[in-house]
Amino acid sequence: MAQAIGQAAIQQGYRVLYRETHMLLDDLAEAIAEGTRKEFMESLTTVPLLIIDDFGMRKLPLTAAEDLLEIIMRRYERASTLLTSNRPVEDWGKLLGDVAAVTAMLDRLLHHGHVLKCGPRSWRTKAATTTMGSNAAAQLATNPSQGAS
Repeated sequence: MAQAIGQAAIQQGYRVLYRETHMLLDDLAEAIAEGTRKEFMESLTTVPLLIIDDFGMRKLPLTAAEDLLEIIMRRYERASTLLTSNRPVEDWGKLLGDVAAVTAMLDRLLHHGHVLKCGPRSWRTKAATTTMGSNAAAQLATNPSQGAS
């Protein structure tokens, strides 16, 4: 869904930057190592739509809370940020290990933001159920190796 929103924004003439959370933070670490942190942060600040996908799907660096908070703070009331996660917001403090930073980040994200809750089932699982029938999808969910070719 986030990619479709990004594509629609591009079609309307907006610049969009899409990164999975762990890759965004890897890019930031690389910029720090290369001495280009300021330029990298400026590029994140000025892009009209930043999509940060799959928050909480992978282990993040110890500085993730501070880094994400800084990105969100720099973009706050200046540009649009879309953040996706399959983790409940209540778990974000534990995921990042910094409840205060997560609280500040959520405060800014939610101030002018909208929350879209897509439900407990994945869109991919829902599509598989429709395409293959519920029994086949349940079989695939319990034995994913059968779906590989």
